[in-house]
Amino acid sequence: MKMSGVRLFVAVSLSMHGFCAMGVQTAGAKPEVSFVREVAPVLVRKCLSCHNADKSKGGYNLSSFALALRPGDSDLIPITAGDLEKSELFRRITVADEDDRMPQKDDPLPVLEVGVIKRWIIEGARFDGAKLGATLNSLIPREPHPNSPESYPFPIPVTALAFSPDAAELAIGGYHEITIWNPRDGVLLRRIPNVTERVYDLAYNPDGTFIASAGGAPGRSGEVALYRSNEGKFEVVLGNMPDVALSVCFNPDGTLLAAGGADSLIHVYDVSERTEQSVIQQHADWVTAVAFDSTGSKIASSSRDRTARVYSVRDGELLTGYQGHESGVFEIGFNQDSTLVWSAGHERKIHIWKTEDAKRTAELSGFGGDISRMLVYADLAFVCTTDMQVLQYSVSTRELERTFKGHKDWICGIAFDPVNQRLATGSYDGEVRIWNTSDGSLIVSFSASPGYADSKQARSAPVPRTEKN
Repeated sequence: MKMSGVRLFVAVSLSMHGFCAMGVQTAGAKPEVSFVREVAPVLVRKCLSCHNADKSKGGYNLSSFALALRPGDSDLIPITAGDLEKSELFRRITVADEDDRMPQKDDPLPVLEVGVIKRWIIEGARFDGAKLGATLNSLIPREPHPNSPESYPFPIPVTALAFSPDAAELAIGGYHEITIWNPRDGVLLRRIPNVTERVYDLAYNPDGTFIASAGGAPGRSGEVALYRSNEGKFEVVLGNMPDVALSVCFNPDGTLLAAGGADSLIHVYDVSERTEQSVIQQHADWVTAVAFDSTGSKIASSSRDRTARVYSVRDGELLTGYQGHESGVFEIGFNQDSTLVWSAGHERKIHIWKTEDAKRTAELSGFGGDISRMLVYADLAFVCTTDMQVLQYSVSTRELERTFKGHKDWICGIAFDPVNQRLATGSYDGEVRIWNTSDGSLIVSFSASPGYADSKQARSAPVPRTEKN
């Protein structure tokens, strides 16, 4: 739905009782149109792809209700409560001229959907959501995801692992669920339902109250959501994407959550407000990983476009960009004092470069496979390669300290427990191994697919982060 707009429209004329107050219904009256349940889904499905924070065709951005009220380049008011003739949005979806009508290059909106929007405007264009600045995607009532199988007939690749802050639990991504395990003995503690089809990354907030999940259905949808870890319940969707979300990371105090994925964007969410604080558009391909620095003032990202970048959290400004990689970059992390960045990926090398000016200071090479996962914590760096090994490095000396062997398939997930110095690794065949990083010994191994008995049944589809094909 192409509209225009750069000039800020101050909604003095909106009469906030019309836009924000709930309508009063009389006995027997037809219920007022709900923006959240009836209007927002139409705008998201038919309009948002051209009028979002990324594209904003004609300068018009429909990412949130507040933004949808602002005129575009034409300076025409998109929505005027109670007045169809002064609502440019309504004119654009009903005009006869196909070059002017929205959505462009698509069928016109069905009569019923036009009727819903028409009646909503006439009734006062009321907003029945929680926050004016919340993304439209987050406002729409979420349909529950399908249940996971009670007992898995075959193993699910382990693509996401996260230790709770107290290290008493290990969260693992499953099929439409997150499973919680005891890392000491591999005993299943509980299962969290209502999750996306696949989970590609997990992160606990600092106090362990919430688990953030990044995932989706490849090629169809992506979702960043919060779950209450102790209650094992879905909390809220922070963002929806047209394709999978691949990485999530809390800032040090847990007030912000950054996410990256196949939409090539970095989304930064305010956790308490449940709103999208900013969108950073710098990459030309999938954002494969995101990481905050130790101060929480910077975000780093890696991408399939062969670059790695660092931004200011405050305004999303690009601070430095590293272009020394020769192929896709899958992982990124800061050293302890945030002066250096480690990035790695398809070319079987780790590049170490300065946060300040992106000048390379060192390179680690000689790996026996692509680097599928990398985790940097304090003075430790763990590197997973497609030859089914995990290598432990000292960040300060860059010396190889230890090699962990035993997985029989690609290692697709990794998590570190600094409390007990334990490393958890998950592989494509569904196995999880927990290691003692002090001596390299194996503590426990188990299948992370509840109810699965060892068999040689076929494996599921490949993991997009590591480009197995």
